[in-house]
Amino acid sequence: MDSGLDSTKKGRSYLKWTDEMDKAMLDVFVEYYSKGDRDQNGWKPHVYTAAVKKVREKCQIELTKENIISRSKTFDKHYAIVNKMLSQSGFGWDDEKNMVTVEDDVWNTYVKANKDATSYRYKSIKFWDMISTLYCRDRATGAGARTANESAAEMVEENANTTVNNKDTNSSTQADEDRPKKRYRSDDSIATMLGDKLDNFTAAFKADVLEPPPKRASPEEIWAVLDGIPDLEDDQQLAIYDVLVADDRKFKSLVALPERMKKKWVLKQINT
Repeated sequence: MDSGLDSTKKGRSYLKWTDEMDKAMLDVFVEYYSKGDRDQNGWKPHVYTAAVKKVREKCQIELTKENIISRSKTFDKHYAIVNKMLSQSGFGWDDEKNMVTVEDDVWNTYVKANKDATSYRYKSIKFWDMISTLYCRDRATGAGARTANESAAEMVEENANTTVNNKDTNSSTQADEDRPKKRYRSDDSIATMLGDKLDNFTAAFKADVLEPPPKRASPEEIWAVLDGIPDLEDDQQLAIYDVLVADDRKFKSLVALPERMKKKWVLKQINT
């Protein structure tokens, strides 16, 4: 049985988790969650014992209860950060890439006030539906548990309700708007036309000249994506890191690829 433990320079060791190990552990948690074996104080002791046994048997790897607890804390952190983002307007969830979706301007504003979310711009978090159920803050009753798609759908519904309310508010003025308008005099018409043209010119000028160029991905965002690609050696990570820091277009190309193709793309870039 593989020990699964890597030694560090200080003599300490850590367990490198795989998707198969995560799935085995979360399957156990889901099973016992449905039995009521988790409350606001955490899992009952026998749940950790069952998780250790399941991961050992499923993945043929040696691990301890402390490894399970540590990994569970990691998922708890993921949930807290990602769920907070999904509760904000402008954020969504990509089921295929297992990551949040957001426009650059919304993201840049958000991370200024939420530094702990910096590495989550392109971070892939698999099994989100299970994580969002297990680590929901309302654990005792299960109230409030929701998937990423449900979080995004809630925001869409709120926006739709706002639109309906605005239409109702404006309906009282509709009769006045339908009345015949007073004709402008010829000089008023010319002034209005020139004003419209000036407004259009100003808007175009701002779009072409005053608006800043799209923000490049930060080193932290690039490293977060590379860290999520399995089985890359340190030298390979450093080599492609240099490439992506220098070329933002290549970084965006990497992010757009399916997970199964990212490693092949990276190796191709550093070997050419």
